[in-house]
Amino acid sequence: MISICIPVYNYKVGRLVRDLELQAYSCGVPCELVIIDDHSPKALRELNEAPCSRHRYIKLDANVGRSRIRNMFTQYARYDWLLFLDCDSEIITGEFLKNYISEISGSDAPVICGGRIYDKNLPSPGERLRWNFGRERESIPAAVRQKSPVRYFMTNNFLIRREVFDSVKFDERITQYGYEDTLFAYNLGKLGLNITHIDNPLMHSCVETNSAFIEKTDRGIANLVSIIQYTGQDTGFINTVRILGVYFGMRKNIAGILAGYILMLLRPALRIMLCRRVSSLYLFDLYKLGLLHLLMRKKGPPKRTPGVSS
Repeated sequence: MISICIPVYNYKVGRLVRDLELQAYSCGVPCELVIIDDHSPKALRELNEAPCSRHRYIKLDANVGRSRIRNMFTQYARYDWLLFLDCDSEIITGEFLKNYISEISGSDAPVICGGRIYDKNLPSPGERLRWNFGRERESIPAAVRQKSPVRYFMTNNFLIRREVFDSVKFDERITQYGYEDTLFAYNLGKLGLNITHIDNPLMHSCVETNSAFIEKTDRGIANLVSIIQYTGQDTGFINTVRILGVYFGMRKNIAGILAGYILMLLRPALRIMLCRRVSSLYLFDLYKLGLLHLLMRKKGPPKRTPGVSS
């Protein structure tokens, strides 16, 4: 019934696999675990060998990226529902799989998103930016997420019908971190496929330093610029991504354009502050906006896609 799909890169997954084994055994419906390692360092592959080898475990000879590895699961998964889970997730309830099974038993929803939460314990100042962002921007109740189902879609914990996934898939031009989930959800919406949000969260268990999170953010904004370039000024997608809405709104008048230049100039100082010990999400948003202005200026105006509204 359910193929549990776990893409792995540079992370120990023994605990997650063992927790899922126990729940799959007791849930009363056919389940399988499929794990694909995206060419992790040898030491991590060896640590994961024992728990993963009891299941369908594929080790790639080269790193293929976040989108392509997810698309690869249909080559190995056997069942009609695909449950995608991030490898740095933690099961926090013994009813996790049963909650999903109950949901699909009484619903014809094509896509179901369970959500994400973060540990309540305050991390050190040098690791607080990611934690603050996650608690404020990602740990959102289903009732709130359902009001903007595309905007709040995340790939860390979602269930999708196999035939639906085959009709959309992730855009393999996106190889790095950032916004591949938003584009995937937006493409679902364009096909009239609704996303149902429920309260069945996993805990994000990976602790990141402020510097590491800023580096991922840099890659994410660069990804976003690439997406804009090859999708054109698609108004629907722009309205889905809040930072794009702000950016294009600023470009409409001289004051906004001037503010963009100021943010570009402030960006290096903001980066230093955030990488050190400042975990203000307001400053983080200004940093991202300044970087977006800088990268969009370097790339030039996006080419409009024929037939796409603006």
